[in-house]
Amino acid sequence: MLRVRAFGVVLALVAALALGAAPRAGAQDPGRWLLTGASSVPSTYWQGLTSDPARANLYFVGVFEGLWRTTPLLRQTAGVSNAIPAVVEAREGYNHIGDPTWNPGEGGRVLLPMECFDPRVGNTCGTGAFGVADPGTLGFRYYVKLDPAEIPKAMWAETSPDGSLIWTSSGDDLLAYRSSDVSPANAGPGAPPIHSVRRLDGAVPPTGVTGAVFSHHRLLLAGEAGGTYRVWGVNPHSGQRRLELEMSICGESEGLDVVPTLGGQLHWLIAPFDPGCELTFGPSSALLHFAPTSGRARLAVEMLDADVPALPGTARATVRVTRHGRPVRKARVGFAGGVAETNEQGLATIPATLELPGRFGALAQKGGAYGLSELVPVGSTSPAPAGSAARSGAG
Repeated sequence: MLRVRAFGVVLALVAALALGAAPRAGAQDPGRWLLTGASSVPSTYWQGLTSDPARANLYFVGVFEGLWRTTPLLRQTAGVSNAIPAVVEAREGYNHIGDPTWNPGEGGRVLLPMECFDPRVGNTCGTGAFGVADPGTLGFRYYVKLDPAEIPKAMWAETSPDGSLIWTSSGDDLLAYRSSDVSPANAGPGAPPIHSVRRLDGAVPPTGVTGAVFSHHRLLLAGEAGGTYRVWGVNPHSGQRRLELEMSICGESEGLDVVPTLGGQLHWLIAPFDPGCELTFGPSSALLHFAPTSGRARLAVEMLDADVPALPGTARATVRVTRHGRPVRKARVGFAGGVAETNEQGLATIPATLELPGRFGALAQKGGAYGLSELVPVGSTSPAPAGSAARSGAG
């Protein structure tokens, strides 16, 4: 969610802030995920993202009401700067879209959680809705209002793994709506609001929710509070939660998605705005890539070289993998989605196709051991901040 007085303020601050301190694991981070990279994406990708089941398309939302489609490698293929029709905005006041979700209804659709937002006063209408967008054309189909007695605005949405429910939050509680209720029969403005069918009291984490995604039947919820950035995993049946990862960065927490691309499985969108500190990523939005931790941190991975002649293009990273100072042969090394194996000298050169610049690390694995290099800039002349061995978890 955008915490700004006016978008002009955002642009001025983004232009003024340079790359800051490196991200680091928080004090309570359980070590479940490793930060393997951070792609620099347009600042119009601000509020959140989702992907289709075929893993062929990603859908980003921002700054306030734009909808953008990309490939998994982040090449933009379509976009509309105003996904909410003017007639809907005039009638209902909806002018802000939160973290979206893919939903299987009607052969596949992108659901847009909508609210009325004025940067001076906040929520202006006291109602929320799920907008329905065509994944092919990005055209707006219709919207379904949510009962304002239960929820005053819709800030994010996430479809359950079986497609039957759409989760969101209101205050401290998680709410779920039937996917089948989001239908033309219940479309606004004529139809009455729909009602939630499940409520998990007090299940919202202390860091709040800026975005969500399901992973292994846990509802992962991103949020931030007091400079602490966390992702929690919530059991959608009991409401019990566990900490998935914790980081200390400067930026604005936004949406989450799970899709295998660019060296990660879990992806967290960080917008370039956070008054009072120096941006960790910037000057544009950043999509952080996380790989699940597997085994123990026993390998040392040194990045010897990483370069790409032009973007889009093929980047090549050369790394050395050792253990106790000795070369490790036949280690599997991943870099920005590319994979290679080390030779007898513990060396590997990994090719990776990139559309956008970013900072990436090399993750080496062999048996039950792993190692992660520093993140290095690729496709950008911006220097990496000092001590940028960025990761979440042991290393």
